[in-house]
Amino acid sequence: MKVSTLHRGTTPLLISLPHDGTGLPLGVSARMTETARKVPDTDWFVSRLYEFARKLDASILVPSYSRYVVDLNRPPDDLSLYPGQNTTGLCPTVQFTGEPVYLPGQAPSTDEVAERVDAFWRPYHQSLQAELERLHAAHGRVLLWEGHSIKSRVPFLFDGRLPDINLGTASGASCHVATQERVEKALAAQSQYSWVSNGRFKGGYITRHYGRPGDGVEAIQLELAQCNYMDEEHGSYEPQKAGQVQALLETLLRQALAS
Repeated sequence: MKVSTLHRGTTPLLISLPHDGTGLPLGVSARMTETARKVPDTDWFVSRLYEFARKLDASILVPSYSRYVVDLNRPPDDLSLYPGQNTTGLCPTVQFTGEPVYLPGQAPSTDEVAERVDAFWRPYHQSLQAELERLHAAHGRVLLWEGHSIKSRVPFLFDGRLPDINLGTASGASCHVATQERVEKALAAQSQYSWVSNGRFKGGYITRHYGRPGDGVEAIQLELAQCNYMDEEHGSYEPQKAGQVQALLETLLRQALAS
């Protein structure tokens, strides 16, 4: 199985979906708990949700393997993105519930983590970097949009219910001020979804690392509460709800791309 799949578009837009993968190598899944083998912390259906972006002629990068193998949105040195807060690591050993990912004594060693970085993490980032460079060369600028989703309530990670839409721009460092303002204006113009900028989710490693607006590369992360497009309890996609949020996502992408 390939590490990732890239659909190449022609507009200056790359959508990265680093937590969409569900694959588990046999040598990894055999050591995991029964609940973890179901990969519950997947950003469920985000590639289906962003399928509409093909009509915008966007490039879309989708991984094959689960974040439990290696988290593509964490730095390779596993430095915490949110110091002092509960989080999960580069090769997670706890689930979003706080329960273990691995059976006793089966968590990956330091050497195994390094092997996973080489086998899974680096190839994804090489593809991402190469596509950013291709689009930038063609247009002189490029927008990297990080598509994420999460259950609306995860007590281990945050208090209460998450806003519907959580915009992350590394506190304004990963994109131009005007770009963030256009996206926020579009969010403020609607009343169906609650939203926040740079709240609990300010953007992960990909947003923070690749977002260099001064060099013509902007990056924005959108963390979407899963209740807006799926049944969180039963894990099923709800097309009608998804269609409504897709319409807003398309508006946000168009506003982010505007100049």
